[in-house]
Amino acid sequence: MDAHRSGPPPAPPAARPQPRERGAGIPLGRIAGVPIYLAPSWLLLAALITLTYGQILTVRRELSLSTGFAIGFGFVVCLLISVLLHELGHAVTSRRSGIGVRGITLEMLGGYTEMDREAPRPGVELYISLAGPAVSFAVGLLAAAAAVVLPGGGIAETFAFQLALSNIVVAVFNALPGLPLDGGRALQALVWKASGDPNLGRRVAGWAGRVVALATAAAVLILFERGIIDGYFGVIFTLLVAVTLWVGAGQAIRHGRVAASLPPFSARDLARPVVAVSASTPLAEAARLAAMSEERQPVVAVVDGAGGLIGFVHGASARAVPAERRPWVPVGDVTRRIDPQHVLQGDLRGTDLLQAIRDDPAGDYLVVSGEDVHGVLRGADLVSLVEPRRPTVRRKNT
Repeated sequence: MDAHRSGPPPAPPAARPQPRERGAGIPLGRIAGVPIYLAPSWLLLAALITLTYGQILTVRRELSLSTGFAIGFGFVVCLLISVLLHELGHAVTSRRSGIGVRGITLEMLGGYTEMDREAPRPGVELYISLAGPAVSFAVGLLAAAAAVVLPGGGIAETFAFQLALSNIVVAVFNALPGLPLDGGRALQALVWKASGDPNLGRRVAGWAGRVVALATAAAVLILFERGIIDGYFGVIFTLLVAVTLWVGAGQAIRHGRVAASLPPFSARDLARPVVAVSASTPLAEAARLAAMSEERQPVVAVVDGAGGLIGFVHGASARAVPAERRPWVPVGDVTRRIDPQHVLQGDLRGTDLLQAIRDDPAGDYLVVSGEDVHGVLRGADLVSLVEPRRPTVRRKNT
């Protein structure tokens, strides 16, 4: 359906699209307007690293236990900041590419940046994907430079060296060509560029991610068996990373299969027309006006005295009203008000559209383009198109 200005007036300012914020994790604040969250799982990792690293320093440096733990905790904080800088690399490049960022979550095995939509072109995908490892590598080089100029053999020099090593390992590991790693996103972009099919790229990178997961698990077990890795903590942690990679790769493969089967409709194409009435209009009268409309399956929209759009008649609530009472029940009693989370841009399609309605897949959404109102998308309409095509079988960094 083409954009138009007739019918109900544009949504009031309160109903304009706004970025959704994630609610998971402990909120740490904002950086450049991006919400930052800390997953509770990170606290477990912080405790393990603090205890392990602190005990190693206590033995090797002959420090008191409290001093060793304090230094260990300081190292954990530096690692957290390093992961945050890595994710900010993705967030900043995403924004520069015109893609909004919902938030950054720091968790036990790294972190992830949640974006409003997927990259529109393979070049943009490649640019955003490699930004994180580039930042980690730069931080590693700075820490290595600090280790060089600091007095040799001191705690500060050891601390800087460990920080440099961890950041460079993170940069190199994340650049490996397999989803859900950043290198997997880069591989996806290259296959997308060569084939013209982003979903093929996602599936190829997903299978490559499974290979990386198996190789990671095999490598750590071989190194442990040969005595190169000493201690169970590193082995268990690396195996956990490998399992996470395997799961993420499987999700990417399924995502690629489902996305390839999605209908090529945009939110604008799926939007139903609206019939505008006042809140005091009897439910029976609103139903009669909708039935008389020449448009296909219109949705009854409620407007205020100034003509501003308030919300839509909730289908389930309206059907629950007995037929004999509908001439006396005003539509305002069965209206669901519009909120910013139920406003969609008309050009959304495919997986971006599914992502936009994931929190309320059965809800009604106002579809707009700027000041133009296209109509109402009912989540159930989209779900009914997707589910028959679904096979029977969050950008995340580790």
